[in-house]
Amino acid sequence: MSYSERLHKVIPGGAHTYSRGDDQYPSNAPQILEKGKGAYVWDADGNKFLDYGLGLRSITVGYDYDEISDAAIAEIKKGINLTRASLTELNAAELMISLFPWADMVKFGKNGSTVTTAAIKLSRAYTGRKHVALCAEHPFFTYDDWFIGTTPMDKGIPTETKSYSHKFSYNNIESLEKVFAENPNEVACVILEPATFVSPCAECGKDMTQKPHCATCGNKEKNFLHQVKALCKKHGAVFILDEMITGFRYDLQGAMKLYDIEPDLATFGKGMANGFPLSALIGKKEIMNLGGILEEGAERLFLISTTHGSEMSSLGAFIKTVEVYKKNDVTDHLWNYGKSMIDGMNEIAKRLGIEEYFVAGGYACSPVYFTKDKDKNISLDFRTLFSQEMIKNGVLIPWVALSYSHGEEELTHTLHATLKSLEVYKKALNGNIADYLVGKSIKPVFRKYN
Repeated sequence: MSYSERLHKVIPGGAHTYSRGDDQYPSNAPQILEKGKGAYVWDADGNKFLDYGLGLRSITVGYDYDEISDAAIAEIKKGINLTRASLTELNAAELMISLFPWADMVKFGKNGSTVTTAAIKLSRAYTGRKHVALCAEHPFFTYDDWFIGTTPMDKGIPTETKSYSHKFSYNNIESLEKVFAENPNEVACVILEPATFVSPCAECGKDMTQKPHCATCGNKEKNFLHQVKALCKKHGAVFILDEMITGFRYDLQGAMKLYDIEPDLATFGKGMANGFPLSALIGKKEIMNLGGILEEGAERLFLISTTHGSEMSSLGAFIKTVEVYKKNDVTDHLWNYGKSMIDGMNEIAKRLGIEEYFVAGGYACSPVYFTKDKDKNISLDFRTLFSQEMIKNGVLIPWVALSYSHGEEELTHTLHATLKSLEVYKKALNGNIADYLVGKSIKPVFRKYN
């Protein structure tokens, strides 16, 4: 029995995250991985791959980075999870708030879905409203009903629950204004990511290889995030930024620092502890304190209460990760490496004459690549082909997540593999892709049917 068969026999979907599923990778991808170190992973047969998946973007320094692993182990030796709040828990909370001075309080969790849903719950309690506005272009906020009910995979979600969630379009303030107009005095909050591969600002979007600096930008009032914040203030809705991906990648203090924007609530996870399970909800006291217990006579709100929320190894890893970031300028490294990678990939595509069919872009700290068919339409078939060929050349690249452990050697390897892969890509454009693609194409995670 193969590893894939064994996985599907005991785990629904074959993995604990749908993004790790078989349908997200070409047929030659490793079925199972055994370990990771630095920028590399190994499968159970000992095959080594340069990795750009990085634990679903949760690794920003490197797999098993010694300083961080050692810090986590030291916390394990303290007992890992104590009966009352730990000193490590307090230190981690104070450190998180020191990074984001606009925020007053923090609540830790173990995954992103927990804290985004907590933000929605707080917003509803604070405003006394039910409706939520969420950005249509941002792929994932939570596994909970308020978001999943807006996707094609809405089986099991009550219709009345789905009716409370409304989508708007990124960089289209009119679409959000319409949500408020159609639901007057009913919208509790607006939630979105600061950015993906599209900039909220026309000025800083002109050169996405450089960090945006909206604090000194005369175009700030036209920045989409600032427009959203103003609209939330006008209508009395809570403004939530989800920095699950952008946080600890765009900047140690989040993309909100670069865009000079202060939300009411913000959520973090993934890279904040270099792969250790940790997420965070931060926000202003008047909202966050609804989950407190000190105010006599106040109606209580059961916010986040998890046995393992105060688990010390992840909190210790977070504290050490911040130290490593500051010492090594980790985010600057991500920006510089990403720029070289984007430029190198595009130069190869241009050299092969397929620059209109394969394009690397996005912000340099978090690159993306676009694959197009011979009609110049975005194509999952060609994305699968590119990924398939990169794997043949020792590179696992379902998307592009960067870490501090990606260096010159890794960049050289990546660009060599890109050249070999795009040579096959070009042949497929000029011929029949079926002659080059082995197995099924990857599929969208959010689809109605298998």
